[in-house]
Amino acid sequence: MEWLSYILLPIIAGAIGWFTNWVAIKMLFHPRKKIRILFFDIQGVFPKRQYAMAEKIGKMVAAELLNVSDLKDRINDPKNLESINQNIETKVDQYLDETFPAKYPMMSMFLGKKARLKMKGDFLKEVQSVTPVVIDKYMENLEESFDVEKIVRQKVSLLSPITLENLIMEILKKEFQFIELIGAVLGFLIGVIQVLLVWVSKM
Repeated sequence: MEWLSYILLPIIAGAIGWFTNWVAIKMLFHPRKKIRILFFDIQGVFPKRQYAMAEKIGKMVAAELLNVSDLKDRINDPKNLESINQNIETKVDQYLDETFPAKYPMMSMFLGKKARLKMKGDFLKEVQSVTPVVIDKYMENLEESFDVEKIVRQKVSLLSPITLENLIMEILKKEFQFIELIGAVLGFLIGVIQVLLVWVSKM
């Protein structure tokens, strides 16, 4: 039966390695609420540090991922401005061709095609010159009222522990599974080494 112990030792060591890593991962999230055991307060790492995480995520998002300056640059991109002007032109055409004749039929009768085209051209020229200024002014107001860091920090800090766990698990599920697998592999290898040491010592 000695050979059986040689086989079981690496398997048991691998199982222990997997189990300890599994427990370590679970303890990142559990217990969700602080509990006291003897002289120690115990709480999962993520629930315990949720507010600190929220602050760091808020700063990172505001600095690196989303800020008003980037939005302003995107909106003022020539392609976006062209798209905005095209949409405005479509609305102007719709107004001159449909809404204006319906509201002012008499005036529409005396307003020929050339006059409409001139009105449209003058209006669009004015809009094209004013649009960047309006956008800049709007973005300035938005920058004062839209605090990305504060919004993200509040959203993350108010997440329930269950939601926070599900979110992190969804993002890092494969990485956590890999950590568990590494624990099993390392435990198994340690078990094999122990068996070899015992076998060598008996030679």
